[in-house]
Amino acid sequence: MFVFNLGSAFITFFAVVGPPKTLLAFARLAGTRSNLELRRLAALSTAISAVIGLVLGFGADELTTLFHISDQSLQLAGGAIFFVYAVALVFGVHLGSDGEEDEHLANPLVDGIRELLLPYIASPLAITAVLVASLNQDNWGWKAAVSGAYVAVAVINYLCVAVLAPLMRRTHRTSLEVLSRLLGLLLAAVGVELFLEGLAGLGVHLPTGH
Repeated sequence: MFVFNLGSAFITFFAVVGPPKTLLAFARLAGTRSNLELRRLAALSTAISAVIGLVLGFGADELTTLFHISDQSLQLAGGAIFFVYAVALVFGVHLGSDGEEDEHLANPLVDGIRELLLPYIASPLAITAVLVASLNQDNWGWKAAVSGAYVAVAVINYLCVAVLAPLMRRTHRTSLEVLSRLLGLLLAAVGVELFLEGLAGLGVHLPTGH
């Protein structure tokens, strides 16, 4: 069965909320903002995202207890969400993105935070990944490692945006799309394994694969 270790947690976070996904969101904002504004937006949104990851990573047990959610239910739901999102990613469909242009707010920083809320700051996929990974082991050292892995991915996101801000206006999105689709294939496999892990936790006998 699938073993959710620190390496697989980091790869999962990288796939669901890492640079291949977030750079696409920031690239859409680069056309209307200066390099300095884009870096400030990346710093603030990354800080908020990291805080959310830390809270969920350390408070996963309390949160699932509050809503009466079992580990197996979260694994089944998380696996299904990962798989659906990954299949959409492979076919170039970005779930959660609104194709229509909303009315922009007067403050460009606040407006950018609003546009990055679902794809980056409070991504449902990332939240599910943090909860599933944190609940995999019941000790504070593991929760600290999972939270640290999520924060590390958030920092990588900021560094990528800060370094690539001058190039985002000229970079073709095709390269980012290709990388996103490759990661989608890996994420689909993770989703299937999580779903199988949830079934095994419920007592469903599954043959061991090679």
